[in-house]
Formats: sequence, C-alpha cells, structure tokens
Amino acid sequence: MCYKINRNLEAMARQLYDYWFVQFDFPDENGRPYKSNGGAMVWNEKLNREIPEGWADGKLLDIANITMGQSPDGSSYNEMGEGVLFYQGSTDFGMRFPSVRQFTTAPTRFAKQGDILMSVRAPVGTTNIANEDCCIGRGLAALNSKIGSITHLYHIIQDLKKAFDMRNDAGTTFGSITKDDLYSLAILRPNASVVDHYEKLCSPLFAKQMLIGKAIDMLTKQRDELLPLLMNGQVSVMPTEVNCDLSHD
Repeated sequence: MCYKINRNLEAMARQLYDYWFVQFDFPDENGRPYKSNGGAMVWNEKLNREIPEGWADGKLLDIANITMGQSPDGSSYNEMGEGVLFYQGSTDFGMRFPSVRQFTTAPTRFAKQGDILMSVRAPVGTTNIANEDCCIGRGLAALNSKIGSITHLYHIIQDLKKAFDMRNDAGTTFGSITKDDLYSLAILRPNASVVDHYEKLCSPLFAKQMLIGKAIDMLTKQRDELLPLLMNGQVSVMPTEVNCDLSHD
C-alpha cells in the first residue's frame, strides 16, 4: 500500500509538471491554461523551441546547488553502522529512496536530507532522494534548489535522464558525466511566479513521500532483522498495519 501511494503521488506531481512546463498550460493571469488560451510564445534559439514570453534558457547551475561526490578511503567502509551513512553510487537506489547498507568513518562530500541524489556514472541521470544526511561517493552528485523549489528541480532532472536515455538508445552510451558538463546542462527557466505556484501545490506531496519512505525503510529493516528468527522458529509475530493515510489531522 505504501509503495502504491508513493507512486500515485509521483504521478500527480509529474502530470502537473507536464501540463505547466512541457505543454505550457500553466494558469495565466485569469486562471486559464496559458498556451491553450492564446498565451504569447517566442522562439528561443538556444533551446531550439518556442517558449512562453518572459521565460528564458539557462544552465542547471543557475537553479541548483550541485555537490559532486568524492569517495572516502576504502578502509573506512563498513556495514556495522559506524560513522556516517554512505552511498558510493546508484547501487542501493530504490523506487525513490536508497536502501541503508554502507557507512564510512572518514566522510568527504555530503548530501542533506531531502537532496536529490543523481548518478553521474552509468546509468547517468538515475535519481533518488536522500531521506537522511549522508556521505556521497564519486558515482553521485547531490542537488538542491537555488530558487526554492525542490519539486521543480526534481522533475527537471527526470527530463534530463530521458535525454541521456535517448542518446543511449541511439548508440551513444554515457559512461559518466563530468562536473563541467553537469553544471552547463541546458534548461528552461520559467517565470518565477509559476515555479513558486508549482512548489506550493507539490511540496506537500513531496513531504508526504518522504514520510512514507521512512515508513518503508522501517518495515524493511524490521523484516531483515526478523526474517532469520522467523525462519528458525525463534519468534512469532502478529500482523500490524502501517498507517500511510494521506489525510491530515
């Protein structure tokens, strides 16, 4: 049930992103879909497409704080919980959040809870969200928003992943992406008020996904701890229900 709720929340935010930032049918000053109701469009040479009047092209670094990972000394790695949670690359990525497995006692580069974790090695562009503070290795970059909208940035990264995948399908495989290339990736810069409106609508969904992700992590940990005992007949448990209700108090 928790996985299904997270997928539904993801689909809702993505659908709205597509309407507003791909089809350009964000609400105009009268609350009507912009492009469908004759909103002015202009040709942008760098993006090679029409975009709404007042919008612009830009680079990923314009809207994102980007931390490139750096791997600690290998002798500091452990799976006993000593030191700081550590992700080397996308190996432990899940549906939305990475699984806790490895730690380091000599952390180097850090990601904060809620940062987007992006793989910078094959498969380039694969993402998860950091559900707690952690150290990141050279296979990852951590991103958060410079303009106050992590939800908007998250879906921009999803679009960039599609572009990488299309190039892979065309036979140009990306084994990695450099710091300079990542910083300079071309993006569309929407009107700030549209981004702010999107963030207000979608940030509660994003926050709910974080809470559900923590519940899933808790259940996974309990399963991993109890399964060997259950298999050996050392313990028995009564079924319980984890509350993933979306209603608010």
